[in-house]
Amino acid sequence: MGFGAASRFLVVNGAPRVGDIPSVSTLLESIPGAYTTTRTHEKASCLLFWERHLRRLIDSTRILADRRPDFLGPVARADFSAIKPLVFESLQVGLGLALTERGRLVEEEEDVELAVTTLVSGGGGRSGALDVFLHIGFYVPPVFGAGGARLAVAGRGRDVAQAKYSQWARIRKDLEKMRPPLVTELLLSNDGDRILEGSVTNFFVVRTVDNDETDNSSCFQDKANCFEVQTAPLSDGVLPGIVRQLVIEVCSNMGFPLKEIAPSWSDHEFWEEAFITNGLRLLQHVELVQAPTACIDFHLKSWNEVSWTVKKFEGVGTVTTLIQREILRRIEGEAYQISNFL
Repeated sequence: MGFGAASRFLVVNGAPRVGDIPSVSTLLESIPGAYTTTRTHEKASCLLFWERHLRRLIDSTRILADRRPDFLGPVARADFSAIKPLVFESLQVGLGLALTERGRLVEEEEDVELAVTTLVSGGGGRSGALDVFLHIGFYVPPVFGAGGARLAVAGRGRDVAQAKYSQWARIRKDLEKMRPPLVTELLLSNDGDRILEGSVTNFFVVRTVDNDETDNSSCFQDKANCFEVQTAPLSDGVLPGIVRQLVIEVCSNMGFPLKEIAPSWSDHEFWEEAFITNGLRLLQHVELVQAPTACIDFHLKSWNEVSWTVKKFEGVGTVTTLIQREILRRIEGEAYQISNFL
């Protein structure tokens, strides 16, 4: 089923907007501010990891106000205490509208969820004022394992990576010239070797290590080698993704060794699995990663000026699957019931 502009909803400071509602990408490109994106689950009955998203939204707003006020928009003095009540007021209105329309358009058996993006922007320079924009659209989650991500190393890391900000939607447009055909996500690296994250995702690899480098808890009985999960640390300048943190917690609980170190492309022959994470797709396995053959090619003008080396993976890996299953179990404990808003 396809959904157009009529299936989008925008609420600003608790008041619904009418008329032609822009796509979420257009909204983010046109309004500076801090934002977060999550979605509903189980036929739009709950929001995924909502409390974590709300905390990060407030943290991102504080960071931008302190370090990059130009990324937040004009505000004389930010009243951070106003964010939470404005968000809840807008959610109550927006979810009511979106659920009514979903009930009208969607058959009961269709797996249509709601993608919810909340943006906090400076209130036009008014003292203490912040504006909350809530955008909701219909979203069909991909089936885990049905299709893998195709990635290409194509751009440098972001500024003020501790905050999630809408200005990045404009900046990452410059990366598009380096997107080869069929590639679904671009990876960021400052040196062409150490991979930080995706342009809208966090990036993980499952790397084999020698048996004497780790304990037996990281070895499967049917594998000669042991493994560790790797992802770049926040100190390298990556976004503190909600699902990224969940993967770290899951690996700890399951006894999987996880090292916060930027995966090195020069070690890609040891990569057994890879996956990406974000608030909408949760976790998606990687089908292939490609990177410029020579670092000197890294920041040329377009993808067809670059010679590429490709790393392919065979389907969904065992470690990736186990982590995915555990994250789905976490939803039961951390999902926020939409009935609380209505």
